[in-house]
Amino acid sequence: MSQELRYRRASAWEYDLILREAEKYGELKHHFFAVVEGKFRDVYAVNEKVWRELEGLAVKPYAYGTFVGTIKVDNLVEKFYPNVEFFYFVEVEKNYAVLSPKAGFLFTTGKDVPRSGVRKYVWQGTKKLVLYDENGIILGIGRINPESRRKFILNVTDIGEFLRRKR
Repeated sequence: MSQELRYRRASAWEYDLILREAEKYGELKHHFFAVVEGKFRDVYAVNEKVWRELEGLAVKPYAYGTFVGTIKVDNLVEKFYPNVEFFYFVEVEKNYAVLSPKAGFLFTTGKDVPRSGVRKYVWQGTKKLVLYDENGIILGIGRINPESRRKFILNVTDIGEFLRRKR
């Protein structure tokens, strides 16, 4: 039942999906992406030197570069779902929030953020925000809930998920 993986550069359509997601937050700083096709289409940020090395290998690697997200079909529409590392390749200028130290800790443990824990936020359009601590470190992605003061930002994904996963 093992499915063969395919390795290739991101197509123009896939790059456009990535670019449109980045534009919700700012400007994309990286422009070379590769795709590993299996059950899903996993997207990796790769530099061109690494790509040239990979093309010459007889045995293809399972992964390469920095994993930045997945392209999935949702209701017959293709969509790019970024992970936290994707935002290291984006110059984030909008749709972000800066959290206090206590709120940042709670967020990285999977909790939602109250309004009192948000030091600053810029929200334009999309419901998703990139969350930072006061030092500019990316903590994760949250969904804004402006009607609630207790659960102002809901946790979508954070940097602590890897440690909390079930083994």
